[in-house]
Amino acid sequence: MHAMGAGHGMAMMSHTSSTENEQAVVHKLMCHRQGGENETFAKRAIESLVKKLKDKKEELDSLIRAITSNGGSQTGCVTIQRTLDGRLQVAGRKGFPHIIYSKLWRFPDLHKNELRNIPTCQFAYDLKLDMVCVNPYHYERIVQGSDMNRCNISLAGPGGIKLSDPMAHHHKTGDEMIPQKRIDHRPCDIRQNDPRFDKSWNSNFSYPNGYFSQSRRNLEHSIQQPGDWCTITYYEDDVQVGETFRVSSHYDNVTIDGFVDPAGNDRFCLGQLSNVHRKDKSEDVRMHIGKGMKLKIVNNSDVWLTNESENAIFVYSSFLDYMEQKKPGQLVHKIHPECQIKVFSLDHCDREMETQVKATQQTSMETFRSINDGTGRNSGMPPSYTSVGVDDLRRLCMLRASFVKGWGPEYNRRTIKECPCWIEVQLHRALQLLDDVLKNLSNNVNGQQQQQQQQQALMQTQQMAAQQME
Repeated sequence: MHAMGAGHGMAMMSHTSSTENEQAVVHKLMCHRQGGENETFAKRAIESLVKKLKDKKEELDSLIRAITSNGGSQTGCVTIQRTLDGRLQVAGRKGFPHIIYSKLWRFPDLHKNELRNIPTCQFAYDLKLDMVCVNPYHYERIVQGSDMNRCNISLAGPGGIKLSDPMAHHHKTGDEMIPQKRIDHRPCDIRQNDPRFDKSWNSNFSYPNGYFSQSRRNLEHSIQQPGDWCTITYYEDDVQVGETFRVSSHYDNVTIDGFVDPAGNDRFCLGQLSNVHRKDKSEDVRMHIGKGMKLKIVNNSDVWLTNESENAIFVYSSFLDYMEQKKPGQLVHKIHPECQIKVFSLDHCDREMETQVKATQQTSMETFRSINDGTGRNSGMPPSYTSVGVDDLRRLCMLRASFVKGWGPEYNRRTIKECPCWIEVQLHRALQLLDDVLKNLSNNVNGQQQQQQQQQALMQTQQMAAQQME
């Protein structure tokens, strides 16, 4: 590692820097691989990439930030030279470079035709330039056979997602939806009398019979529980500060506060995190985080938030939006001090994923029919669900919370990315179920299309036979 003076040591960013030796960088990046390839191949691929970037310090730093933050930091292109046939050879195997690295760090079951670059990527593979961008977070996954258009898919951090809603584009800025309204939640809020907001940890709202298919219920029980039930990432404005904090499933609650104790596995102390580029507004808010908040998971499914600070906490929660009969992102929820409220329901999340995926699948099939026989039919699904991206679904699997400062129409901050101090919580059980949904979607769509083609071929054969008999 390069020698550094004491002054520079104090200013060192928390993420791994490209000034570290190559093996340290490779080891760090190996820790974030998703398991789509065997360890030997993954290491060779990462070593090859790091070596190609050794003279491109900024691009190597961009790669490290992108991978270690799960896309939480906005990063530039990470480029390598395009080969004559456009493929990269690693450990005796050839593959498309953007596919190889997206499979390593984002989508372990990825196929070659399932990626599209985001609009801001300047060296995307499909542009056929001399240099190719292999930043996994400059590409988004599409599912073959689905109606997932590029305009409905955008990058927004680690699980930061824009919900596809063709009727509400005027409420969006960049990759974030601007809330239409703020909802207040107080300790003695009358809404807490609603059984869906029952204040008992062990009480769950029961959805009506038939709300979930039995196959989905069986699926939930068949998938092994994750080792960590959530990860928490801290931001100041749109910049990640510090490493992502993992909460083991051995702990059913975690505290996020403004103090400085670095030791607790069930306590994320934001006060210990340094940022040499910290703004005065962030410094001021950090002084008022205090005891912060507590998140508690109940029955490996529902998540409750308790505001333990002396100031309000502002929350994005698709479940709370649903309870107010709004789409995800249309509301911001102000949680007052001492308020305890359920902010996530696995049942609701699972149902929403299933509904949106089925709508997308059905729309795809109707489009297929209309192309082949001119008889496309209305899917009967809400218009906002007829085209949905992977990131749209990931938005259902996360929470966001800003300390002290809110965002939306009542503030000069339009999105949470303009807030001085905020966190994003990714819920792993929900992401597990989403991963299974995505694995099955492509197979189901392709299978249904094949069935449709066989039926059409049979009908054509019968018609020809009838004509011959005449």
